[in-house]
Amino acid sequence: MMSDRNQLVKENFINFVRERTLPESAINLTPTDVGLSATDVIDLFETQVMSRHLDLQSRVMQKKGQSFYTIGSSGHEGNAAYAKAFRATDMAFLHYRSGAFVIQRGKQVPGQTSLYDMLLSFAASKDDPISGGRHKVLGSKALSIPPQTSTIASHLPKAMGAAYSIPLAQRLAHQGEIPSDGVIICNFGDASSNHSTTQGAINSTAWAAYQSIPMPIVFVCEDNGIGISTSTPEGWIAANYKNRAGLTYLYCDGLNILDTYKTAKEAERIAREMRKPVFLHVRTVRLLGHAGSDAEFVYRDLADISATEFQDPLLHTARIILENNILTSEALIEIYQHIEQRIAVIADNAASKEKLTSADAVMASIVPSLSKARSSIAVSEEKRAEIFKHEKHNLTKKQHLAKLINWALMDLMAEYPNIVMCGEDIGKKGGVYNVTAKLCERFGKNRVINTLLDEQTILGTAIGLAHNGFLPIPEIQFLAYVHNAEDQIRGEAATLPFFSNGQFTNPMVIRIAGLAYQKGFGGHFHNDNSFAVFRDIPGLIIACPSNGADAVEMMRTSVRLAQEQQRMVVFLEPIALYMTKDLHQEGDGLWTHEYQRPALQSAELDLGVKVAGSGKQLCILTYGNGNYLSHQAQYKLAQQGIDARVVDLRWLAPLDEQGILAQVNACEHVLIVDECRQTGSISEALVTLIHEQASRQGKIKRVTASDSFIPLGAAAYEVLPSVDNIIAAAMEICQ
Repeated sequence: MMSDRNQLVKENFINFVRERTLPESAINLTPTDVGLSATDVIDLFETQVMSRHLDLQSRVMQKKGQSFYTIGSSGHEGNAAYAKAFRATDMAFLHYRSGAFVIQRGKQVPGQTSLYDMLLSFAASKDDPISGGRHKVLGSKALSIPPQTSTIASHLPKAMGAAYSIPLAQRLAHQGEIPSDGVIICNFGDASSNHSTTQGAINSTAWAAYQSIPMPIVFVCEDNGIGISTSTPEGWIAANYKNRAGLTYLYCDGLNILDTYKTAKEAERIAREMRKPVFLHVRTVRLLGHAGSDAEFVYRDLADISATEFQDPLLHTARIILENNILTSEALIEIYQHIEQRIAVIADNAASKEKLTSADAVMASIVPSLSKARSSIAVSEEKRAEIFKHEKHNLTKKQHLAKLINWALMDLMAEYPNIVMCGEDIGKKGGVYNVTAKLCERFGKNRVINTLLDEQTILGTAIGLAHNGFLPIPEIQFLAYVHNAEDQIRGEAATLPFFSNGQFTNPMVIRIAGLAYQKGFGGHFHNDNSFAVFRDIPGLIIACPSNGADAVEMMRTSVRLAQEQQRMVVFLEPIALYMTKDLHQEGDGLWTHEYQRPALQSAELDLGVKVAGSGKQLCILTYGNGNYLSHQAQYKLAQQGIDARVVDLRWLAPLDEQGILAQVNACEHVLIVDECRQTGSISEALVTLIHEQASRQGKIKRVTASDSFIPLGAAAYEVLPSVDNIIAAAMEICQ
C-alpha cells in the first residue's frame, strides 16, 4: 500500500544516513565553490526536511479527516536552492510541488510563519493567510508569490506578461509593484512543458527576446520524468528547449543543492543583468506518487520505485553535509526528527482552527474588496487638441459606434497613464475595424502593443501587466477566437481574488469584437453569437453597448471599475453595429451620436438598463444587435397599435435585476429578443428572473437565434432574429 511506502521513505532517511548508505553524484562541488557557507547548507537542508514532513503530515491529516489535498513536493525539495538564489521581491509563479521554495523564501522576509501558514492551507482553515480556507495553494503577498492552483502550466502566460511589464514600466516611468531590476521566476513540470499553454508562453517570450525586447524571466522546468503515469521520453526536454532562438538553456541536477544553487545564480545573473529569458532545466525525482491517492504500483514496478526513492534529494544533501564535515550523521537525524515533531504539533494547532461555514463567507473574495481613489489626471486643452488634431473637424459631428469607441479610448489613455493596450494588429493598422486607429501614433508602441498571433499571449500579457500596477485593455479580434484562451480568463484571472482572499487582483477591460449580423463578411468565426462562456464566471462584468453614446459612457465606467474597484470587465462590441449610422431609412443618421467629453460625464457609475419609450403594453428586453432591431420593430409596432418600450440591458453580467423588474412590472407582456442561441442564452436567465420575481405575470415570449453556428452569406439571417419575427412575436402575445 502507498501508506506503507510513505512510512518507508520516512524511515529510509534515518536508516540510510545512520548507515552512510547514500546516493553518489558525479558533481564535484563544495559549498565554498558555489559561495555557500556551512550555515547556508544546513539552512537549505532544514528547508528540505520541513517541506518533506509537511508532505508526510498532510497524509496523516487526511486519514484523520483534517486535510483535503495531498499533492506534495517530495522529490522536488531542491527548489529550496534556487529560491535562495533569487530575491524575495522577484515575483514567483509556482506550481504545486514548490513547498521548499516557499519555505526558503519565507526565511528571507522577517516575521513569516510558513509552516503554520501552509498547514492552515492543508486544513482549509479560514485563518489561512493566502486563500482564507478556499483552497490549498502556495502563495503569499509578503513573499511576492501570487497563489497558483494550476496543474497544467496555465500560469506561464501571465508570468511572461509580468516579465514584459518590468522593463515596460521603466520605459513609461510607471511606478509598479515589481522592482525595476526584478526578475520573474516561473516553474512547472516536465509533463506540463508539453501543454499548448507552455509552448505558447515560451514561444512568445523567445519571440520578444529574439527582437531584443528585454524579458527578465527564468522558466524552471522541474523534470521528474513522469506526468502522473505517463513517462517523459529520455532527453525530450533538452531536445525541445536547448536550442530555442532567444532563449538561454541551462541544466542542473536538482538533487544536488550545490549544482542547483550555482546554476540558478547564473540564470539569475542572465535574467537580472542582461534582461534575457532563461530556461532552467532541473533534474528531479517524484516520491510518494502523484498524490496521496495515487497507486504507483499500478503503472511502475517495485524496482523502479525503490531506485527512485534511493535518489531522494534529502539523502543527496545529507551526503554533501557529511562529505564536507559540516554535521555528523546523528546531528542530521536529530534535525530530521525534531522537525517532524515540530510540524506534528503545528498541524494539530492548525487543524483545530475554524473553517468557512457559509456561502457568503466563501464568496466574500470573488469581488475584490480593495478600492482605490479615482486616479485619472487632468488633461490640458492643448494636449487634448494635439491628441485629436486629426479629428478637429469631426469632433462636433455625430459619429458611429466604432469612431466613438476610438475617441473614448483616446481620452482614457490621456487621462490614465497606466492604461496599456495589447492585441494583434492594434498598432499602426488600427485593428481589424479601425477602432484603435491613431492610438499607437498618439501614445506610442509601448502603450499600444502589437502582439503575436496567440490569444493566450494577449490575455497572459494583460494579466502580467495588471500584476505590475498597469491597467490593461487587451483586444481579442473576434469572439470565436477567445475560446483559444478562455482559461486565462476563467481559470487564471477570475480566480485570483478568490484564491488570494482579495490580496491579488487582475483589473482589466477585455475588448472583444463579437456577435453576428456582419454583411459581406460572414461565417461563424467572425460572427460568433454566443458569449455563454463568460456568463457563469463569478465576479466577471460583461458590458455590451449597442450604440456609440452608450459605448463611450460604458467604456469610461469599465475603466473606472477596473481602476477603482479592481474589477475585470469583458467589453463586448457588436461588430455589425460598428459602422451603422441609420435606423429606419438610409440617411436618417439615427444610430449616430455626439461625443460627450469626459468632463461632461457623470461621476456616478451607471450599470443599469436604458429604456426607450414608455409603452405599457409590451416590454422588449434586449441588447446589442437585438436592441437595434427592436428599435426598428418598435416603430413599426406603433403603427399597428402596439405600444412598446425597448429595454437595452447593456450590462449582461451582473444583470440589473431591479431595473429589469421595474420595467417588466410596468408592462402587460414581455418579449425577450436575444441574438444568441436559444440554448444557453441570457434569455433563459431573464425568463427565470421574471417567473421568480416579477409582480405582474403576463405573457412571456422569446425571440432567439437558432441553436446553430453562423453560416456564410445570406443564409446567416435564417438562423438569427429579425425585425419581422420580432414583430410577429409581439403581435402574437399582444393580441
